[in-house]
Amino acid sequence: MAAHTTTDPTQTDTDTDTDTDTDTDTDTDTDTDATAVPVWNDPALDIDTRVGALIAEMTTEEKIAQLFGVWVGASADGAGVAPHQHDMEEAVDLDALLPAGLGQLTRPFGTAPVDPALGALSLARTQQRIVAANRFGIPAVAHEECLAGFAAWKATAYPVPLSWGATFDPDLIRRMARAIGTDMRSVGVHQGLAPVLDVVRDARWGRVEETIGEDPYLVGTIATAYVQGLESAGVVATLKHFAGYSASRAGRNLAPVAMGPRERADVVLPPFEMAVREGGARSVMHAYTDTDGVPSAADEELLTGLLRGTWGFDGTVVADYFGIAFLKTLHGVADSWADAAATALRAGVDVELPTVKTFGEPLRQAVADGRVPGELVDRAVHRVLRQKARLGLLDAGWNPVPPALEGACLDDPEALRGTVDLDGPANRDLAARIADRAVVLLGNDGTLPLTGPRTIALVGPHADRPTAVLGCYSFPVHVGTQHPDTPAGIGLPTLREALEREFPGATVRTAYGADVDGDDTSGFPEALRAAREADVVVVALGDRAGLFGRGTSGEGCDAGSLALPGVQQELLDALLDTGTPVVAALFAGRPYALGRAVDEAAAVVQSFFPGVAGTTAVAGVLSGRTNPSGRLPVSVPRTPWAQPSTYLAPRLGRATDVSSVDPTAAYAFGHGLSYTAFAWTDLTVGDGTAATDGEFRLAFRLRNTGEREGTEVVQLYLHDPVASVVQPVQRLVGYARVPLAPGESCLLEATVPADVAAFTGLDGRRVVEPGELELRLAASSSDIRLTARVALTGPARYVDHTRRLHARIGPATAPPR
Repeated sequence: MAAHTTTDPTQTDTDTDTDTDTDTDTDTDTDTDATAVPVWNDPALDIDTRVGALIAEMTTEEKIAQLFGVWVGASADGAGVAPHQHDMEEAVDLDALLPAGLGQLTRPFGTAPVDPALGALSLARTQQRIVAANRFGIPAVAHEECLAGFAAWKATAYPVPLSWGATFDPDLIRRMARAIGTDMRSVGVHQGLAPVLDVVRDARWGRVEETIGEDPYLVGTIATAYVQGLESAGVVATLKHFAGYSASRAGRNLAPVAMGPRERADVVLPPFEMAVREGGARSVMHAYTDTDGVPSAADEELLTGLLRGTWGFDGTVVADYFGIAFLKTLHGVADSWADAAATALRAGVDVELPTVKTFGEPLRQAVADGRVPGELVDRAVHRVLRQKARLGLLDAGWNPVPPALEGACLDDPEALRGTVDLDGPANRDLAARIADRAVVLLGNDGTLPLTGPRTIALVGPHADRPTAVLGCYSFPVHVGTQHPDTPAGIGLPTLREALEREFPGATVRTAYGADVDGDDTSGFPEALRAAREADVVVVALGDRAGLFGRGTSGEGCDAGSLALPGVQQELLDALLDTGTPVVAALFAGRPYALGRAVDEAAAVVQSFFPGVAGTTAVAGVLSGRTNPSGRLPVSVPRTPWAQPSTYLAPRLGRATDVSSVDPTAAYAFGHGLSYTAFAWTDLTVGDGTAATDGEFRLAFRLRNTGEREGTEVVQLYLHDPVASVVQPVQRLVGYARVPLAPGESCLLEATVPADVAAFTGLDGRRVVEPGELELRLAASSSDIRLTARVALTGPARYVDHTRRLHARIGPATAPPR
């Protein structure tokens, strides 16, 4: 039936003839000429025509086989992949599955350490095996994690998404994502499970490090840039987790979500909407959680009605790992594996990941006995095959050998070892740029930048820990910890090493002090002695990334409060008591309350797991080599127990006279200091009114009044004092990074469409209401520099997903009118 390549480029598994199965021959035109290309293999034809023709030839078993993945691990010697045995899955017989085909290969590089070139060869050989085993010659989609870089051994570990948010720099994140995607494609990977678009609602949640921040506009713009970069490299971006995962009760992983339709519509969904509309994402992953009793995997209104019917998404919806089975085991909305499969398929889930459980034999039986309409299977398989066609996987002559191995001799695997570089100079330079822009200077009494210190006491659990800069989805943490005898595969300079390079004339004395967690204070005396004998103390505090309780930050590592883990706060307070200036340097996956340090530390420097160049970036800020320009993507609390809290709170969510708990942040969203100063002046506004379908134009002058070059991050907030439903006091609607030389000024213009004032009204529709507004130009959400009082006029206007999403800030072209 299938016309495919006539040679085996990997020289393996050639014993299966893909043209010998004639039992299901339906006498299509493609069988009359051995050289004819089947309709589905012809790239000149319309994709839907190709896919429709292929589906018409497939049996139910072959269709279902396209709807699940198998978790595999690439071979360390270049042989084919082997199924990965996981404690949440049953053993998979790959030989039994492959004759019907296979939808996806799960994490061939991200399961165990494997040389990139040999992993690519292993994947290519497996793809050839898959193609040879099924009668249509359909390869599998290979997917990988790429949250902070390609999660493969020896691949660059970039800063985590919370650091992306701290840059306020979508263009830089777009470049990073393209680099990640290029590396993935080079070794045969087609789909990346990133970015995370969950908006932080409670910083105690362990996966805060995977998010971009607590503001939906910041999350949406940065995530959309990431999607654009990954997709431009030919890799399918997967938006996750759709939707509401980060709003679980008390910040507990997978806990139920309690939020109303307006919070969902106005806070949780906009980043996904933007990434679908502007990013061109080709896949979405459902969330684990249930919202008001409806699990996302079972939410037809969400996955089909909104995502496809309203937003026009035409890609694939994939399950979060084991999420369909969870409908039975955790949510209790299905009474069997078949029922779970039927529920998810009906809701709009197309692919079961990471491996086959419910979409295999249970689904086949359910279709056979009529419990699941065959049309639902056809709908899902059409989406899956359409995606494969767009990736070129259905084209005649498709070659499993990836770009990284083109022209190489594949008969000698050992000769390939070390020939693929996933951590080259360009990657590391890009990682360094992001890390530099992501460091946030929270507080400074003038001690920083350090000038000519003779002795630096470097204290704390992260003083000399290579992995202090890595999040839980970086390969060395996510997988490497299970292989302790295997080196990290990438250079990870410690903070001690970075400071010794940064301050070659200083003596750096290192003292452990305490671990990240635990209650051991036996290291305090040595740390305090080093502090008293030094000119300055740098205390390196924060998190240890891990999974499911094996860390203080990461998936399943939720926090009971936002106090620093272990005895770190006690260590910090003891150091403050020495009288030596203390600089607190945080390497963390979430914001933490810092107690006395907010008022008493000489300086506080925040980095969120900043990747391979992270310690160098922090050292550069301490020395002044880098003028910090990072801004907080999440608020830093003043007290550890005032959670959940976010700057997006309405009036009664802030400090009031009727509650004894004050949630006011120590450092607000958008905050970040510089080694220079900026003056904001000369605000001009047109006539101050605009129709509900119009726009406002503002202009102002920004001047660098300091003595060194610096970057101001201009933030534009909207305040709606009176609305038909309760609104947050303010919310971000635009921002821009503006670099200026000493004494330089520029005239900036903000164009603010009325659409950005829209919110979900009483009737559940998004509306732009007439009335007064404040447009606040600010250095942070708590540092408003200029305020324009304007008014929207005319009738209330309803808008949809085609509304204008951005207020633009840039060089002024003419004075506002």
